[in-house]
Amino acid sequence: MKQYTQQPSLLALSPLFIFLGVYLVTSLIADDFYKVPITVAFVISSIAAIAMTRHLGLSERIAHFSGGASDKNILLMIWIFILAGAFAQSAKAMGAIDATVNLTLHILPDNLLLAGIFIAACFISLSVGTSVGTIVALTPVAVGIADKTGVELAYMVAIVVGGAFFGDNLSFISDTTIAATKTQGCEMRDKFKVNSLIVMPAAILLLFYYVFAGMHIHTPTQIEAVEWIKVIPYLIVLATALAGINVMLVLFLGILTSGLIGILSSGFDLFGWFGAMGAGITGMGELIIITLLAGGMLEMIRYNGGIDYIIVKLTRHVNSKRAGELSIAGLVCLANLCTANNTIAVITIGPIAKNIADRFGIDCRKSASILDTFSCFIQGIIPYGAQMLIAAGLASISPLSIIQYLYYPMLIGICALSAIVFRYPRRYS
Repeated sequence: MKQYTQQPSLLALSPLFIFLGVYLVTSLIADDFYKVPITVAFVISSIAAIAMTRHLGLSERIAHFSGGASDKNILLMIWIFILAGAFAQSAKAMGAIDATVNLTLHILPDNLLLAGIFIAACFISLSVGTSVGTIVALTPVAVGIADKTGVELAYMVAIVVGGAFFGDNLSFISDTTIAATKTQGCEMRDKFKVNSLIVMPAAILLLFYYVFAGMHIHTPTQIEAVEWIKVIPYLIVLATALAGINVMLVLFLGILTSGLIGILSSGFDLFGWFGAMGAGITGMGELIIITLLAGGMLEMIRYNGGIDYIIVKLTRHVNSKRAGELSIAGLVCLANLCTANNTIAVITIGPIAKNIADRFGIDCRKSASILDTFSCFIQGIIPYGAQMLIAAGLASISPLSIIQYLYYPMLIGICALSAIVFRYPRRYS
């Protein structure tokens, strides 16, 4: 894949605007998130991205688009989607999800169900440093709880997604934390201290809200007995995830234990296990197609100068410390919109942010926190991000139906913006 780009161009961003217009705006106007399939919206915007690319023949344009779709980060997401589908369906077929849901209902009182799921998502994501792994582990459980308690499914899934971004933003082993601290030249513990001061109010406020909202939830009076042996696959997934093991190995161990326990407990036979895995993988087909199309389209935007245009425009009139921090926030937000990957957005904008920080005397701990927090804010609310897509895929709902309940990503965006405007934390501003 060619690495050079065209001159900075606003026109290069048009495929992104086309996608948002076809998918988001049309769905909102029609008041139906399923009216326009997201795959169709991506096909239309991808065709536009290929058509508008200059100085390349059609075959070269398609090859370049395919190079973006086959980027190693895109393919890694696809392998995770495949394993996640196989694990979710095999665990469901052998009864692991029902058993885990029943265990949760036994342990947590009614009014703490929502808060408990949020705390679990925060704790797991902080421990493992990955929002995707947290979402894969907890979404099926959240779906089962929603079914048993009557809580709206999209709302319950959004709690998991929101909590997953808590650790994505703060964990010492999160990709975004590592990228932000390395590009800004500060220690992780120092960035954690500043970053937690900015976002912790959002987490505490939301936790109290979930406790209050959970007061209206009532679990079934007759909860089925917990089949402990069938909880083991989820316990293994959670334990290995907390141990920091690679998410693909975590999912493989989950698939293996689901199959063995399912066969031993007569949940299914060998062919039933294979059939469940096959159905789970097939069920991820749309998600995989979306990921490939998004990867190709976003690479064409980069190649045509879309990201360079954003950088040039946002850094042109920076003339103060506050303006510098706002420009760093704006740059990483727009880069995230164009890449749908918060780690790549931080890596892309990091050196420019460091230059701005040095020029205007911005504390490197504050600039690292701004980079990380705003990237998680955008990644947490875009309907074509990996986290949103996999949560929607596991719950079999539209990504747009989740967005309206994503309180935590929205709150950390507000807190981070307030930290810039009101110069908070004062010591680092």
